Amino acid sequence: MQKRTTFVEVTLITPTAAMSPAVHGNRAKCLQRLIRLEMPVPTTVALSFDAVSKIAAGDLPDMAQVMAPFGETPLLSVRPSSLSPDWGGPAAVLNIGMNDARLDTMKDTVGEAAATALYARFIHAYAIEVARLDPEVFELPAKPTADDLRLALETYEFEADEPFPQDPTEQLEAVLRSMARAWDGTTARLLREAKGAPADAGLGLVVQEMALGVGRDGECGSGVIQYVDSTTGKPQVTGRYLGQSQGRDALGDVEGAIYLTKDPRGRSLEDLSPVIFAELLAYRDLCRSRLREEMEVSFTIENGKLNILDAVKVQRSSRAEVQIAVALAEDGVIPREEAVLRVKPAALSEMLHRQVDPDAKRDVLVTGIAASPGAATGQIVLSANEAQASAARGEPCILVRRETTPEDIRGMNAAHAVLTVRGGVTSHAAVIGRGLGLPCVVGASDLSVNTRRGEIETPDGRILSEGDVITVDGTRGQVLAGAPKMLEAALDDAFQTLLSWADEFRDIGVRANADTPADAQTAKNFAAEGIGLCRTEHMFFEGDRLGMMREMIFAETEEDRRAVLERLLPLQRADMKELFSIMQGKPVCMRLFDMPLHEFLPFDKAGQRDLAASLALPLPDIVERVQALSEYNPMLGMRGIRQGIALPEIYEMQARAIFEATVDAAKDGINIVPEIMIPLISAMKEVELIKARIDAVAASVQAEQRAEFDFKLGVMVETPRAALRAEDIAEYSEFLSFGTNDLTQMTYGLSRDDAGRFMSTYVQQAVYEEDPFHTLDIEGVGELLSIGAERGRKGRKDVVLSICGEHGGSRTAIAFCRTEGFDYVSCSPFRVPLARLSAAQLALNERLM
Repeated sequence: MQKRTTFVEVTLITPTAAMSPAVHGNRAKCLQRLIRLEMPVPTTVALSFDAVSKIAAGDLPDMAQVMAPFGETPLLSVRPSSLSPDWGGPAAVLNIGMNDARLDTMKDTVGEAAATALYARFIHAYAIEVARLDPEVFELPAKPTADDLRLALETYEFEADEPFPQDPTEQLEAVLRSMARAWDGTTARLLREAKGAPADAGLGLVVQEMALGVGRDGECGSGVIQYVDSTTGKPQVTGRYLGQSQGRDALGDVEGAIYLTKDPRGRSLEDLSPVIFAELLAYRDLCRSRLREEMEVSFTIENGKLNILDAVKVQRSSRAEVQIAVALAEDGVIPREEAVLRVKPAALSEMLHRQVDPDAKRDVLVTGIAASPGAATGQIVLSANEAQASAARGEPCILVRRETTPEDIRGMNAAHAVLTVRGGVTSHAAVIGRGLGLPCVVGASDLSVNTRRGEIETPDGRILSEGDVITVDGTRGQVLAGAPKMLEAALDDAFQTLLSWADEFRDIGVRANADTPADAQTAKNFAAEGIGLCRTEHMFFEGDRLGMMREMIFAETEEDRRAVLERLLPLQRADMKELFSIMQGKPVCMRLFDMPLHEFLPFDKAGQRDLAASLALPLPDIVERVQALSEYNPMLGMRGIRQGIALPEIYEMQARAIFEATVDAAKDGINIVPEIMIPLISAMKEVELIKARIDAVAASVQAEQRAEFDFKLGVMVETPRAALRAEDIAEYSEFLSFGTNDLTQMTYGLSRDDAGRFMSTYVQQAVYEEDPFHTLDIEGVGELLSIGAERGRKGRKDVVLSICGEHGGSRTAIAFCRTEGFDYVSCSPFRVPLARLSAAQLALNERLM
């Protein structure tokens, strides 16, 4: 029978002490590991999460037990120790135990100036961090004198209404209480929860004997060393050292701080003390091989003797996170599985796009919804035409709109980023932005846009005009004034290596939503296993096609419509063939025309006048037609399959284009089985009618071309009724692809374009746990997906199941699809790497359970 480990609340850290990160925190456990590696760590005591929780409630541990390891005249520091170093914690407090008597003693050992500075610094920290007194009245010069110390003591007594405490135990008790209660504060809790910490995350504390870094005999000082570059993750010794100092003083912008390695710019620790520098270098391999991580080590040198105070995981950029994980695996320090599990999918997202430098100053103009990651700088433009004109001049621009429409796609293609006042994470701007890899912020409802005057007004009253430079940070959902420093995208070898390992472990397919050949090429570059959703109507906004579509809309008869569609056919066929050529035999799923026709028409008077001139029609006829096509609820009106039945000539043209492109591709040696998807199904009869027409077109093309080809016909399940009637629908469908954007919209009765106005309030008040357009609602929408999948399999055992809504790249949706036995997920091209990594991590976590 395995012996159960018993943890105590106060533990002297030794190589064999019973310790766990889940009980004492990461810092405490790391210090034990350093001690086991025989590094010179000062005497340290760990207080468990339970002990600190009791301290916050007023119940102190046995202070005699805490103080016993440190002797009769202790000098101590206290540092936080949470489960994850990323969660932060209260500031460290140094020099606990300094008092009038200790000052007199230390004058003889370290010198009067150093002893005075230590005491003054402790009073300063104690007053602000522990007694919570006004920081402004406790300002200290860089080198405090005896007069400064006397003033600090007097100020403390005046502000606190009591003398500065002289008993080291009393001082330590107050420090422990202060740090424990700070962790329980509302602000601290919200900050760490924002970093992923659970609401009940515990805090441990480590009480450590001070290694001073000041003295008279031999080299004294403190420093920090790390062995990789924080930005790239490549091997590189960096850090600073400051003589006659303690803590992390060397990292500040202070006079006298020197480099660690030999440097032409000045003295270095390697020059000053080559033996100690060599010791520090030797610890790199120890940390890497035994701690299985790249560490940042804090150290002091006291009278020529090295002390290791602490070691924490190196703070790193997303690029460095991937590089370090891959390097550790390639060197055999960790297995590949662990390397894949160590990297957060969000890190890949940051690597795919330019980002605002974390150290850059941020002048925030407005905050909205982070709809598409990355950052871009450019001049403000307020229309798609201006965006195209700006691109033609070679000037980067930011397209700012109240909301985008399909007509804005050309402008979005020309812009470097998009900002909209309205919209949510599945609004038009957000979906297209993610597909294009375009930084996008939507739902910036506090922004006022005046297109007539060519101005935007920010919440604080600033007026910006067209041509002014702004930066859109789609990762954070912020719009910044000016052009802050950027970090470039970094798709290096480590990125590719990590994803190749991820593909070995994942057990669900990952395709991309790609509407154009450019999208398809991006999807292929990111190793998508095919196209899971091609929204073919987006092709009709390219070049002269918009004009042809408008001409078709104004045609009076079916014959006239077919005449226009005949002119569109070769263009659509060429698009399809290019998609097939790019994907080289990988599956391509093309959704037939889904968009309401009114979205092809201009809604403004100027645009309507231009259209009247191009079609040689009276303006009133244009206005009348626009009004006739308008609907109260266009997303629930004449679109998708309803148009396919009412205007069958559109679907027939598209089917012919697909089949003729299939034949042409085969002549080039590309064998493909196209997948044709019917949108917005709600009844079996709809599928039956369209299937008959498509089968007829296929037979016609085969006869005309004297060629044989196969194709698959399926449906997009995006209405609740389609999910409920999936058994019937599957009889005519080889695949069911769940469109979670519309399915969520219809299940909730929410407009995905308007929900952003109130969704944050709903989430804050816990009406919804998360925005259902951002995170798949497992309880509601998920139940419909489960029902649809189960019933679909009853109708056809071998039916292929997938999701192709914007949820497809999210970890929650991928986990759900794996559980339900779906075949693949499909997401925006730039989310494919994230989906590949998330799928692998889910599979590995399941294997390790």
